[in-house]
Amino acid sequence: MSECSHDCSSCSSNCSDRTQPQDMHFKLHERSSVKKVIGIVSGKGGVGKSMTTSLMACGMNRAGYKVAVMDADITGPSIPKGFGLHEQLFGTADGLIVPALTNRGIEVVSINLLLDTETTPVIWRGPVLGNVINQFWSETLWQDIDYMFVDMPPGTGDVPLTVFQSLPLDGIIIVASPQELVGMIVGKAVNMAKMMNIPILGLVENMSYLECPDCGKHISVFGESHIDEIGAEHQLPVLAKLPIDPKLAAACDAGEIEELENIYVDGIVDLLKSQETK
Repeated sequence: MSECSHDCSSCSSNCSDRTQPQDMHFKLHERSSVKKVIGIVSGKGGVGKSMTTSLMACGMNRAGYKVAVMDADITGPSIPKGFGLHEQLFGTADGLIVPALTNRGIEVVSINLLLDTETTPVIWRGPVLGNVINQFWSETLWQDIDYMFVDMPPGTGDVPLTVFQSLPLDGIIIVASPQELVGMIVGKAVNMAKMMNIPILGLVENMSYLECPDCGKHISVFGESHIDEIGAEHQLPVLAKLPIDPKLAAACDAGEIEELENIYVDGIVDLLKSQETK
């Protein structure tokens, strides 16, 4: 057995003398370019994570940035529907996936754009799901992307773990709803991010209120919000409180989310833009 040179950068062995951590990130293809990667996560399903991802993509696109969305919710993809995307993805001559383009130029990759039909179920085990994330990152032609938003499945399972470990995340945003158990749910997502050393940019509360069409009063349909208290507990800013807005729901169903006048995420756009100057 050869002696250890202690130059870990040149060694692929997993030995006891290793002094440098191995880089577990998937490699971006040499023809691709992605500057910033933001993950959107939630501790449970049904809180509007995909809608929040889409709104953030629209906001940064309107601010003049080149934007992409990776739909990493492999078993429950919903990003294409909000943008009205239905055509199947195609590849380049050398086998790279070419993202779909929305009406306003946002690049999107989703498993639903690769299946035979939009209702075909994805019944795959964890390792296969991880391979799909690798393909979406490493084997896709991402062209001069300023911001990529990664819509992750809820919880702390295989796919979120793969994304946390394998993509160069610049930060995550946690989406929650105003229900009593939200503190525990947010806590799980916060603790997972801290364990993986991923920066947390802040919290978004969806379905925060319903605005009365007659008087403009905010009605707490799901009970009083606790998101400010939870944010203070974890020393995290609350970036947005999204209402229950019939226009927003109708736009998502019609595939016209880019056409909305009010997308409610100006605060997040301002935060990301401010970080450009730091």
